[in-house]
Amino acid sequence: MKGRALKYLAAREHSRVELRRKLAPHAESAEQIEQVLDELESRQFLSAERFAQSVAHRRGGRYGVARVQAELAQHQLPADVLTDTLQTLRETECTRAQALWLKRFGQVAQDPVERAKQMRFLLGRGFSSDVARSVLKGDWFDADSTED
Repeated sequence: MKGRALKYLAAREHSRVELRRKLAPHAESAEQIEQVLDELESRQFLSAERFAQSVAHRRGGRYGVARVQAELAQHQLPADVLTDTLQTLRETECTRAQALWLKRFGQVAQDPVERAKQMRFLLGRGFSSDVARSVLKGDWFDADSTED
């Protein structure tokens, strides 16, 4: 059981909830799973902080705070870990949205239909409406492109 858990953790970080779900079919009892998880946490192999940072790193480039928050909420992380991770993402949300928008569209919308399409794209990725509006204004884009 412990070997299987370590194998999962060697591949990537897991939350306690996720690891419990993956180990359940192979355990004799729920107590056995909890004992293994407690031991892994005490030896620093299982960490809610590292898991949250890992998800933020993997998803942060493509998704906004709302989308990452929804994913992290499924893992029942401690409130302080969730708050710290989301605060870090909020600090870079506009920059990440700009990079994603630039990669996908590359130019400011010329008509309302295209603008709505770009807005839906950013909102669908979990960026806030304020950030999406800021990105779609394109002021930052014009300033950056004239420096070249």
